[in-house]
Amino acid sequence: MNEYNGPLRVTVWGENVHEKVEAHVAERYPDGMHGAIAAGIHENLPDAVITIVTMDMPEHGLTDELLANTDVLTWWGHAAHGDVDDLIVDRVHRHVLSGMGLLVLHSGHWSKIFGKLMGTTCTLRWRSEHDQELVWTVNPQHPITQGVPNPIVIPEQEMYGEYFDVPTPDELIFISGFTGGEVFRSGMTYRRGFGKIFFFSPGDQDFPVYHHKDVRRVIANGVEWARPTRERKIPELHRYDLGEYFEGQHYAGPFDHPLEAPAPVGDDASVGA
Repeated sequence: MNEYNGPLRVTVWGENVHEKVEAHVAERYPDGMHGAIAAGIHENLPDAVITIVTMDMPEHGLTDELLANTDVLTWWGHAAHGDVDDLIVDRVHRHVLSGMGLLVLHSGHWSKIFGKLMGTTCTLRWRSEHDQELVWTVNPQHPITQGVPNPIVIPEQEMYGEYFDVPTPDELIFISGFTGGEVFRSGMTYRRGFGKIFFFSPGDQDFPVYHHKDVRRVIANGVEWARPTRERKIPELHRYDLGEYFEGQHYAGPFDHPLEAPAPVGDDASVGA
């Protein structure tokens, strides 16, 4: 058995800004949105080992040691995307490429890490006017949909609508419809490097969406799906000799092989007659 047959290790990352400055958010989420997200994961995956970290902690709570021991990271942010340190974004990016799973939730669509992984603006249309959201399953064979009704009915929610500027997903899982007639690709998966990514849009600070049992089930299913199943290692560029298929050499630079090295400047062989 390898380490990935052990307990699922989940880190729940929360921006933790709205909860500290808006009384209605603190009342709705007394343990923070990150606390509600973590509780929903525990509710559905009781054997998972869950760690909660927030942006106001040193290194935003995302130390290299913690990420190395995280199977799946969940990310919720909204008010302070620009305040996330680029060095931490780069660190998370490396760990995703190495195989760590990532769940990007709701307004995390505009986070630095999601934009870096997608390579697009990740912009969309939105409205916050107590819309009803119907989350329709379009890929019922996918494990993320296990135990989830079709549709999920969310009585009050912020509207997200198309056009959503993201790459065509590897898998489209959910499409949402709203009171105003808008539609949105609300559940999608991607693979980047060796890592698996699930974007799921339902969830907002102004509505109790992270207390919704079906939303919690989807997030837990997504965490389980994104779990790595192989040794974590970032993809590397290797050089292979002719006839060698298994053990390549680490890339040392454009002139890492003697036959590829240029003649030294001033070498006698380069002087014409």
